[in-house]
Amino acid sequence: MGNNIDDAVLSKPAAVSHREKRFSKPSSGAGRRRFEIVVLSAPAIVIFFGFVILPIIFGAYYGFFRWQGFGKPSVNGTFVGLQNYVTALHDASFRNAIIHTFEFMIGSLIFQAPLAILFALLLNQKFKGRGLIRTLIFVPYVISEVIVGTGWSLLLQKTGAINEILQHFGLNGPDWLADPKIAPWTLMILITWKYVGFAVILMLAGMQSIPEELYEAAKVDGAGFWQMQRSITLPLLGPTIRIWVFLSMIGSMQLFDLVYIVWGKYVSDTAGVSTMATYMVREGRDAGNYGYGSAVALLIFLISLAVALLYQGFVLNRDLDGALTEQRQSKKREKKRLREQRKSSTALLTGEVK
Repeated sequence: MGNNIDDAVLSKPAAVSHREKRFSKPSSGAGRRRFEIVVLSAPAIVIFFGFVILPIIFGAYYGFFRWQGFGKPSVNGTFVGLQNYVTALHDASFRNAIIHTFEFMIGSLIFQAPLAILFALLLNQKFKGRGLIRTLIFVPYVISEVIVGTGWSLLLQKTGAINEILQHFGLNGPDWLADPKIAPWTLMILITWKYVGFAVILMLAGMQSIPEELYEAAKVDGAGFWQMQRSITLPLLGPTIRIWVFLSMIGSMQLFDLVYIVWGKYVSDTAGVSTMATYMVREGRDAGNYGYGSAVALLIFLISLAVALLYQGFVLNRDLDGALTEQRQSKKREKKRLREQRKSSTALLTGEVK
């Protein structure tokens, strides 16, 4: 009996060593994987740092000077500290530009979302000429903003083609561009016409990824067309809609070209369609005060970053959590299996000792 116990005790280190080898993770490829990650991501990191991070740092630095863009700010400019930032935040025109930007951001979502979903539902059906309609809807999105702005500015003049058509029917056309009560709605229509095609393509791609079996099962249960869209299409289209909302919000925060081309740098302010970007160009580059323009650019970046982080934290993270659910569950199952194996090995070892 004593010899058996001694043999079991002596064999315990060997069993433990065997168990550690069995459950230890292989580390032979870990260093190689880290090296590959560093090598493959280094070019992207360098480009991102050079074209994103450095301009932000230099822009923040230039914002501390009253500088006309010639030479070094520390030599050819005047150091004013935070004065440019304080001036921008206290400027009523800049505050109005912020309000206008958020109004256009919310308005574009309200205008485009229903139209994009309805067009996508239509184009998701099989009928003759569907490809042509898809192309026509997407064409405005790929046309240059300069062409779009120039064309619509000519059509929407007080004596332009649209008012001429209205006058032909006995109607007096309004001043689409200069009237502050009408100009914001004009811009909203232009934005919708220009960018709704992109939203339609995204929605259509999301709808085509929904399994047909769900619709067939709903038809068997007697569900109608709109019941299926409400109960199947819209819930499963949620991640696509949230991604589009995020892209549309970021695009609205950067709205500049259409406003600058159609309304110009001065009419946009009086017409009530100025944005943060148009204010930055007007008061910075056009006024010859590049330091102030850099300060405004940094403020725009901070506002856009705050909006993006808030949206990601409260909305997009749920999609990320949902995408990682299966991976997390598989990891939990693997950990549970390893724990059970350790317990069984420990119990077997204990039984051998006894």
